[in-house]
Amino acid sequence: MSKSYEEIVELVRDTLVKAGSTFRDDKKDAYRRAISAETDQKSKWVLETILENAEAAEKSQSPLCDDTGIPHFVLEIGENCAVTGKLLDTIREGVAEGLRKLPGRPMGIMGDDSHRIDQSGGLDTDSAGVKPAPILIRRCKDDVLRLHILMLGGGPAIRAKTYRVFHKHSTQVVLDEIVSWAAEAVRQLGCSPCTLAIGIGRSHFEAAALMLQAQVDGNYNIQSEMEKIITDKVNQADIGPLGLHGKTSVLATFLKVGPQRASGVRIVSLRPCCCFEPRIATVELE
Repeated sequence: MSKSYEEIVELVRDTLVKAGSTFRDDKKDAYRRAISAETDQKSKWVLETILENAEAAEKSQSPLCDDTGIPHFVLEIGENCAVTGKLLDTIREGVAEGLRKLPGRPMGIMGDDSHRIDQSGGLDTDSAGVKPAPILIRRCKDDVLRLHILMLGGGPAIRAKTYRVFHKHSTQVVLDEIVSWAAEAVRQLGCSPCTLAIGIGRSHFEAAALMLQAQVDGNYNIQSEMEKIITDKVNQADIGPLGLHGKTSVLATFLKVGPQRASGVRIVSLRPCCCFEPRIATVELE
């Protein structure tokens, strides 16, 4: 381990703050393109205001949204890199410090299993009381230890969907079903324009994991043919920014297709990321 545990805590802390307060450059580009193309003045104003808000949040390192999100991780491991229990504990310590520095909205529910389900245990007033999700690990070609931190809000989780699609031996059938889900989700979410994060796998777990990785690997300036088809078709629904109509209901689609089994169904996980998501930042720990 080339960095000390104290250095890793600081790196993770600052990366979480960056994830919660900063638009990536490619996302800024996407907003500028949408602003330039929009002819509806109300919708254009919404797009301009979102981008201005993001620039102000980045400058002050303050949250992009009141719903500061639940920390999710993708940890990439190079060939000669090792992950220890101590390292995982150090990452969690950095996350706790980052939640306090951002600060994250206190929304960790206290109590036993039943209390946490019905919320009768009350809220932890400490921002770090928001426990992060389990870490998703994958191999990478670079000989590094790379951590991606995503802050996932509640609205997109409410409108998200992971379910089976009968493919009928046609990719188009699956894409049409995704478009149908996405248009309904974007319309109900309200916090548009959205970024659609989609994973297609062999199980609900795999599809959801692919959906998370799609956010890590996605680029607003590069859209595959299938991603562009989904984006264009949902935009034809004329939902627009904040549901005010207009040309941009979806900024981009991030799609990741994993291995598939010989069966009649594909398991699809769709998350309609809100106008501030994906909130993501990356750091190399080794």
